[in-house]
Amino acid sequence: MSKLNNTIERANNIPEINTSNWKSINPEYVARMRLQNQFKTGIDIAKYTASIMRKDMDDYDNDPSKYTQSLGCWHGFIGQQKLISIKKHFGTNDKKYLYLSGWMIAALRSQFGPLPDQSMHEKTSVASLIKELYTFLKQADARELGGLFRELDNAPDNKKDEVMNKIENFETHIVPIIADIDAGFGNEEATYLMAKQMIEAGACAIQIENQVSDEKQCGHQDGKVTVPHAEFLAKINAVRYAFLELGVDDGVIVARTDSLGAGLTARLAITHEEGDLGDKYNSFLDVDEIDETNMKHGDVMINRKGKIVRPKRLPSNLYQFRKGTGEERCILDSITSLQNGADLIWIETEKPHIGQIASMMNEIRKVIPNAKLVYNNSPSFNWTLNFRQQVFDAMSEAGEDTSDYNRDDLMNEKYDNSELAMRADDKIRTFQADASKEAGIFHHLITLPTYHTRHSMR
Repeated sequence: MSKLNNTIERANNIPEINTSNWKSINPEYVARMRLQNQFKTGIDIAKYTASIMRKDMDDYDNDPSKYTQSLGCWHGFIGQQKLISIKKHFGTNDKKYLYLSGWMIAALRSQFGPLPDQSMHEKTSVASLIKELYTFLKQADARELGGLFRELDNAPDNKKDEVMNKIENFETHIVPIIADIDAGFGNEEATYLMAKQMIEAGACAIQIENQVSDEKQCGHQDGKVTVPHAEFLAKINAVRYAFLELGVDDGVIVARTDSLGAGLTARLAITHEEGDLGDKYNSFLDVDEIDETNMKHGDVMINRKGKIVRPKRLPSNLYQFRKGTGEERCILDSITSLQNGADLIWIETEKPHIGQIASMMNEIRKVIPNAKLVYNNSPSFNWTLNFRQQVFDAMSEAGEDTSDYNRDDLMNEKYDNSELAMRADDKIRTFQADASKEAGIFHHLITLPTYHTRHSMR
């Protein structure tokens, strides 16, 4: 029996449906309306979309060409029209998600007006946008199915089976939303409360970053400050508890590390023995070895393998990491997160460079073989310049003649029709597929579609 006929039969079994009081209620219309609105609550949506993400993660593990993508959106109508267009163009929404970005909410949804990406917007605006997005996506379902029901009513008998097949195989516009909780908007209790709101609105995947909540910066700005692992893991656990409390047992946590561009830490990690997680975090600090002759009043000191060292502390009371340790810290962050409850990792980079990403992922996968990355195809990148530089460097390493090019001036329009420029454009077009194959990228975020990412949706 078809899905529609099954639903009609259930409607006919409602005790009051055949009473005189309900004589104007048509069971078939009830069934149609139920099919048009199959998701009754945000929790229903979160459970359904979490199962989609888990399946997609398994698919990627078996075949890295089956990566997923999302488009950023800041309004329900925008999200609705994107999914309608994608479904119309590709014939399916399979492996297509939406991304709810904190910077978009700060810039476009705050009652305070446009704000920088520093977690200054209202907490409630995040869950509110998730709910709004799914309201519009459910409306897209109702619209398309409504058209199919009208088509069924008007179809001749020899065409009804064809229309019924479309109804039976209807694909919903409800897709996973990866939702940005920034750094949790406070301590782990605040993170838990906000995660609950987001899940209740329908979020199946929550992305959280290891920056200090009240020092949070945009991922592509200087001055980022990270927290010791124990603090970040407490927030990951808080999100997991929120998922489990609400019955979304397979909810997805994306742990983002900003360590590549973060040269500061808010505080020293607590360490109990040499080689523990706190000790590893502190090992990246920029320190001076001291003794009783150069100690100063108020110095903070660490005993490191029998030597007394003084971490370099700024007037802001922040501590400085050694330069050049960003990639090592990202690797440690990612492994630690995956070993302690995260499902996916996000490494925020300063440029779209497959070699750089792959070098970190290769180290991570020595410990976590199925580690998967969510990657920000950021509009902040200068895609053209980055890839022209990468092609120039590859040509130089291969011994090709680069005398016609000035590496410091590769954005000059005189190069636009050159061999180098064409190679760079080709690499931009294939970046997502290549990176998913070579660098473990399961999901490509396109926070804001640009000229460079317009060819990426597939």
